[in-house]
Amino acid sequence: MDTFFLEAVKEAENGMEEGGIPIGSVLVHNGKIIGRGHNRRVQKDSVILHGEMDALENAGRQPASVYKECVLYTTLSPCPMCSGTILLYGIPKVIIGENKTFMGHENLLKENGVEIIVLDDKRCKELMDTFIAEKPKLWNEDIGV
Repeated sequence: MDTFFLEAVKEAENGMEEGGIPIGSVLVHNGKIIGRGHNRRVQKDSVILHGEMDALENAGRQPASVYKECVLYTTLSPCPMCSGTILLYGIPKVIIGENKTFMGHENLLKENGVEIIVLDDKRCKELMDTFIAEKPKLWNEDIGV
């Protein structure tokens, strides 16, 4: 199993332990994690801190040339906001833990040349299933329902 993906899963688990939504992400450049994060909408009372957004924020400002060489790992299919950010910064590859719980804008990413790999990871699905069973209202809020 890819160690970077395992780090994204750890981030998701951290989010759940903190009482938030268990979605984690890491941004990798040249074989090194430069940003990591997890959904902190609850913890930070934020409207935008999805896992991917938190990882990007924690990477700090980067030149476009860095983003164009990155791989973004995320435990759940990216929503429209996160997909737009991926496109804005030209991140060429996204590795997704699972997309059964939520299908984000993978087609938009693919149509714009982003390589998408879906791992269909059982742990990611179980984290989301547990969370949704315990906090369905919070989940619906997170996805805009």
